[in-house]
Amino acid sequence: MTRLLLLLLTSIRKPLVFLLLLLLVEACKKPDQDIVLRHINDVVLDATSGPMLKANAIFYNPNDVRGRLRKIDVEIFVNGKKAASVEQSLKMSIPALSEFTVPLEVKLAIKELGVMDTIFGMIGGKTFEVHYKGSLKLSYRGMPINVPVDYKDEVKLRF
Repeated sequence: MTRLLLLLLTSIRKPLVFLLLLLLVEACKKPDQDIVLRHINDVVLDATSGPMLKANAIFYNPNDVRGRLRKIDVEIFVNGKKAASVEQSLKMSIPALSEFTVPLEVKLAIKELGVMDTIFGMIGGKTFEVHYKGSLKLSYRGMPINVPVDYKDEVKLRF
């Protein structure tokens, strides 16, 4: 009886190890599709207490697996000049097969933009081209993934 049990265990060991390895590889696989930056809305250059850029980045997760947003690493250019960078660590949940919003609030470097250009822009209601470039660091099933961000928009400065 013990010999039969031992024979049975040795005969199923290889398929069992193979099945476990297959499950491990499948669990660590990158999602089928990348997260998509749909648009950035509610973009406002607020000059009431110092130049602040506020926006909501809308992303879409086309995968049937949820994940986590771990880090935002994005540089912001205003009229082609680097105005700020966002380096924010998060633990935000990303729902499966749906949109999610990432709020952005960044203090702009007025020195980089040019003091006179900014003051005249505030008075005249100038339109600025804002370019977001960088990446988001996500994790799916514990696997780290980088999602590139490259988005341009035009916004009008308000008080």
